[in-house]
Amino acid sequence: MRYLALDIGERRIGVAASDASGAVAFPVCVLPANEVLSGARTFRRVLEDHEPDALVCGRPRTMAGDDGPQAERVMAQARDIARACGLPLEFADERLSSAEAKRILRAQGMDERSMRGKVDMVAASLFLQAFLDARPHES
Repeated sequence: MRYLALDIGERRIGVAASDASGAVAFPVCVLPANEVLSGARTFRRVLEDHEPDALVCGRPRTMAGDDGPQAERVMAQARDIARACGLPLEFADERLSSAEAKRILRAQGMDERSMRGKVDMVAASLFLQAFLDARPHES
């Protein structure tokens, strides 16, 4: 099963994908949020290139594990995207994924300016990998 993960932000959406076996996640790109939400050609091309069987969207919960106003907005947008794509939708806890993505990029020698535009796709790959690791593996 192949998954496409979306880290939905107000301005940008980070995209990550899994390999065909659904075992390994990798960053793909960052797109302007309006392009993904409107189903623009750039997003359709990502869907065509990766042929996902399902979408996994980050669910921004509070540190206490509650859904706040941001989670409600993100979940509504995720449902709209999934509906437009005709794909099943799952949610993954994305707490601390952006902080971990920044730590990884800093370790690679990037500064704040060069990280911009990369953090969201790395964060998407991190929560997608956690989602994949939590699923039972089929043999």
